[in-house]
Amino acid sequence: MKTYHKLTAEEISALEAQGCRCQDWTKVEAADDFNPRFVRNANFSGNIRLGSFNKTFTLPGGIEKHSGVYHATLHNVVVGDDCMIEHIRNYIANYIIGDGSYIENVTDLITYGESSFGNGVKADVLNETGGREVYIHDHLSSHEAYIMSLYRHKPELGKTLKELVDKYVAEVTSTVGTIGRNVEILDAMHIVNVKIGDNARIKGVSRLRNGSVNSRKEAPASIGMNVIADDFIISTGSNISDGVMLTRCFVGQACILGHGYSASDSLFFSNCQGENGEACALFAGPYTVTHHKSTLLIAGLFSFMNAGSGSNQSNHMYKLGPIHQGILERGARTTSDSYILWPAKIGAFSLVMGRHVSNLDTTDLPFSYLIEQQGISYIVPGVNLKSVGTIRDAKKWPQRDKRTDPVKLDQINFNLLSPFTIQKMFSGIEIMNRLKEASGQRADNYYYKKAIIRNAALFKGIRYYESAITKFLGNSLISRIENVDVHSDEALRAALAPDTAVGEGQWVDIAGLIAPASEIEKLCADIESGKIEDIRDLTGRFAGIHSNYYSYEWTWAYDGIKRFFDIDPAQMTRKQAADIIRKWKLAVVGLDKLIYDDASKEFALSSMTGFGVDGDKTRRDEDFAAVRGGAFEENPFVAEVQNHIVRKSSLGDRMLEKLS
Repeated sequence: MKTYHKLTAEEISALEAQGCRCQDWTKVEAADDFNPRFVRNANFSGNIRLGSFNKTFTLPGGIEKHSGVYHATLHNVVVGDDCMIEHIRNYIANYIIGDGSYIENVTDLITYGESSFGNGVKADVLNETGGREVYIHDHLSSHEAYIMSLYRHKPELGKTLKELVDKYVAEVTSTVGTIGRNVEILDAMHIVNVKIGDNARIKGVSRLRNGSVNSRKEAPASIGMNVIADDFIISTGSNISDGVMLTRCFVGQACILGHGYSASDSLFFSNCQGENGEACALFAGPYTVTHHKSTLLIAGLFSFMNAGSGSNQSNHMYKLGPIHQGILERGARTTSDSYILWPAKIGAFSLVMGRHVSNLDTTDLPFSYLIEQQGISYIVPGVNLKSVGTIRDAKKWPQRDKRTDPVKLDQINFNLLSPFTIQKMFSGIEIMNRLKEASGQRADNYYYKKAIIRNAALFKGIRYYESAITKFLGNSLISRIENVDVHSDEALRAALAPDTAVGEGQWVDIAGLIAPASEIEKLCADIESGKIEDIRDLTGRFAGIHSNYYSYEWTWAYDGIKRFFDIDPAQMTRKQAADIIRKWKLAVVGLDKLIYDDASKEFALSSMTGFGVDGDKTRRDEDFAAVRGGAFEENPFVAEVQNHIVRKSSLGDRMLEKLS
């Protein structure tokens, strides 16, 4: 353990000779290997502790600076070993500074009064007028925020969650701020009541006030030029830069906010990106992305979402104010200049085009297009299942997970097809069959919740959903028996028996975590009853649910096979299993071929418009090949689709042979 001593007369004399001043030198301590040579023109007051200064920093361009304290005023400050503190224009007060930190050209670095450093700040998400507030804290996950904001039908749950947050806030409240090890703070103006974690990089900020920068060595956080943030939490691995303005915001792990983005009362969870535009009362679940100056996201819940240029939502009708909210379920996207009148709820993996003013609810029609024509909203059910863009998104999300923190706050399920989306397809088929019965099979249009489904779209939608359900259930069946002995019908039935009863019934997507509703209800009951005593324990509970996903999924699929194929897995024969796999093979190959055909449109003649400027057809083709790739079949994604067809066909053949 490092030891310190009161300054000796010789050390005090040396410091004073180097322009240092102190109200009371008896309150200054130094490390046993402290060298006063590296403290110059410094003013001290209150309780001061100085470490040893042995390190030399090499700056960009090759300039070297020795650690120490130069031209600075410190009040009640602990300076760790090998720190560099220079040119503090005003002063540093009430901080513990970790070893190896570099602080230069800063105006204010102050903690005053008792501060919780952004923990416990209330963010009025989804509803600007309040009622769905989330209390942010260092360990907030998207799932906890989802429950806190949307489960208002459980008042005792909300009260208990608030008490757990209050308990944590009391733990972290202090009159002294902390700056971690190996932190860089350069050219900053006002930093007041801010806790900063290890290896953070803070450069050129205008103001940080009442917040936490939860950086760590494995996942450094950075805050750049002209950023203004008040009442905030910024999580590990995030990058905030270029004039971003945040007020009452939580920024999750590995988020990127830049290019003048502004947000108030908003939550951004893992891997979100926001540039140029603005947000208000936004619940941005994992992978919510907006890049355009003209885009506003307001009073909405999103996840795995890409907002097109000029996307906008309206949360009031000039009557009772901004009280309305909306939900775009996971994977939904908006095109340029799209508009949605809240309240509305858009189904998973849907594409919104045009201006919709009819308060839509398409949650039971996932993977759809919502198209506006002459003020009328049209639904094209299931068509996004054959979209190359949807499949490309599903593949890129895991690859774009930039979280390097070993502790993941959000438990993210990337599956395109899951009990959450498949249960909606079951409902969608029932809805469309009822519409056929009510209006007849030859009706030109079918009316569903203030929108229209055209005849051809309805019949195709049923087929798309049936193919996707077959694909999902077949995938689950194959995963269950692929590596076990099914030499007899009895062995097959034993292999198919579920591991647990958990998974039956409804499933939910709570901002990235796909889980049986029963498990979320059980967790809520444990919170209400006091079984969960620490807000940090919620992360472990969510992780446990996430880790059991595939076991729970099979329980649901087991019942789904009975419902969809009219085959009881408890009595299934190998012949029946083989029949399901044959249907699965047809569904997988059929959907892949539709995706292949959709991708081919990117290589059509119309896509070459604008290529080969100042030339003939040959130059156009050569230019297109140089930019977009040569032959269609050589495109990496197209090749992957073809390989997928081959792999799945081969897998199906192996399983059929195994069951023969």
